[in-house]
Amino acid sequence: MKISNLERKRRLRVVLIIVFVLEMLLMTRIGYIQFIMGTELQAMAYEQQTLNRNVNPKRGTIWDASGKIALAVSASTETVSIAPTNISSENKEKVAKALADIFELDYEKVLKKVKRRSSIEIVAKKVEKEKTDELRKWLNENNIKTGINIDEDSKRYYPYSTLASNIIGFTGSDNQGLEGLERQYDNILKGTPGRILKLTDATGTDREKEGEDYISATNGKDIVLTIDMTIQAICEKYLENACIDNQCTDGGNIIVINPKNGDILGLASYPNYNLNSPYEINNEELKAIWQEMESNKRTESLQQMWRNKAISDTYEPGSTFKLMTSSAALEEGITDTDRAGEFNCSGSINIAGTRIRCWRYYRPHGSQSLRNALMNSCNPVFISIGQKLGVETYYNYLEKFGLLSKTGIDLPGEASSIFLKEEKVGPVELATISFGQRFEITPIQMSKMVATIANGGRAVTPRLVKAIIDTETGERTDFAVEKGEEVISEENSKKVLSMMESVVAEGTGKKAQVAGYRIGGKTGTSEDGVDTGKYIASFVGVADIADPDVVILIILYNPTGEGGHQGGGIAAPIASQVLGEVLPYLEVKSSETVIQETVKMPNVMGITLKEARTILKELNLEIQGDLEEDSIITKQVPSEGIQINEGSKILLYGE
Repeated sequence: MKISNLERKRRLRVVLIIVFVLEMLLMTRIGYIQFIMGTELQAMAYEQQTLNRNVNPKRGTIWDASGKIALAVSASTETVSIAPTNISSENKEKVAKALADIFELDYEKVLKKVKRRSSIEIVAKKVEKEKTDELRKWLNENNIKTGINIDEDSKRYYPYSTLASNIIGFTGSDNQGLEGLERQYDNILKGTPGRILKLTDATGTDREKEGEDYISATNGKDIVLTIDMTIQAICEKYLENACIDNQCTDGGNIIVINPKNGDILGLASYPNYNLNSPYEINNEELKAIWQEMESNKRTESLQQMWRNKAISDTYEPGSTFKLMTSSAALEEGITDTDRAGEFNCSGSINIAGTRIRCWRYYRPHGSQSLRNALMNSCNPVFISIGQKLGVETYYNYLEKFGLLSKTGIDLPGEASSIFLKEEKVGPVELATISFGQRFEITPIQMSKMVATIANGGRAVTPRLVKAIIDTETGERTDFAVEKGEEVISEENSKKVLSMMESVVAEGTGKKAQVAGYRIGGKTGTSEDGVDTGKYIASFVGVADIADPDVVILIILYNPTGEGGHQGGGIAAPIASQVLGEVLPYLEVKSSETVIQETVKMPNVMGITLKEARTILKELNLEIQGDLEEDSIITKQVPSEGIQINEGSKILLYGE
């Protein structure tokens, strides 16, 4: 059938219209892609045609006070990643099998990563070079040159495992600080990551002529602690013994601080945990039921294990707080140290209709001076002093001693004290505060308070880090010591120290005596909560009284052993043990000649525990720890060459 010209024109018009519409649609689509989606597609193309891999920096070292003993180091490791699109289809299963075998991974999971259409997949993090060398050998033997990346990395390692664990803290899988100083100083320690930028074509194949653009990582800076590794080990040794011997169900703390500058020389917590395996619970009872516990309970238990009670928990200080009341009374001129018969203890005292008993109500202390009252730890005397001071003045001294605020110590999670608001304190409440009950402070606040008394009356800020070292330049930046305001006069500081010496010489703190040294102190016994049946035994000490270099605080939480729960009975002896080793170590001169057999610490590193035991036994030295007999000794405390007393316990670390 013949098509007319009219029909032909009509059809041509329809075709032209369709072509026009299609062209318009195409142009609209091109415009949309170009102007609307352009930025997104450009980014996608860049991602497809580049392999951008991070290079982790080496985390800074944490040194002890000497700057020579590393407490936290970063060992060199490597991370293995793959570019799945650069692995040929015939090699995917073979590559997955090799990676799974070498790094002991699940084959199916690795194969899944190998088959993904992504630019980068992490296969194994922080692996030893021995393993990556095995992979390099396999790649060479199988002539596989693309698609598998081996990049430098680092892994955090703690040479002394449990030492100072609640201070140092630990890092996560990406080298970020999670607890303790690792978290507090994360920005200084972590450094800046580098990058490896590699160009590929549209199919994901390497553009070999372009090579790799390598931006090196900037390593983190080192920090130098105030913690002396030897003093820390001494504190941990005696604290562990005390908590076990006295069956302290809730552990304990020891803080040793230099009152002149606020440097924490030792801060021990018991129980501690292994920094190299921080997610392994340290409680044997919990270990037995760990898998059956709900995840939130497991998390709660771990957080409790990591918790530093000396910083993050509060406690009722008991009679150790009478030092604050004494200091305020002397500074206000209400009394003096040795006014004979100024006070009288009849066994109890009536305050606003409430009778409060002395701990020795059954045999009253009778006529006393302030010194006698502190030596006897007599509650009625300090209640009467508190009443004379009044609420406003008393709270003024609480503030001046830093007891109404945090100390500012450089650790995360510091708690503050728990006191009634000043306007709510009546005569009875002031009475109980005056002898250390019905309020709570942190152990570090107590240490700061006594350090202030010991150094001549000036407030100090406790600190754990004293310097930063730039690992690139070696430049060291020392932190300035903060000089606080005068809280009490130097004259009254010496008076309180004199009374503290009497407490140890003749009073409730006799068991804290150290032959050859003038020790001052105060004992404390308090309830751990109201009507809990739990107690806290404590002792705070100062040495040497003539020119104090050390303030020590001992706290035992809920001692349930045969030794009882009195601070003078079980906490004071620990102070004697610790100071008996710390003072000679610090070369504090004794006030008299003491005949004490000493030996020079030998080097036992690199031999087995069994061999070390034989050597140390000949020197009358004991070993503390739970290493296997065939363990190789890698670290020792004290170090080789240090003079120590016969009978001392040596801390050995091994593998």
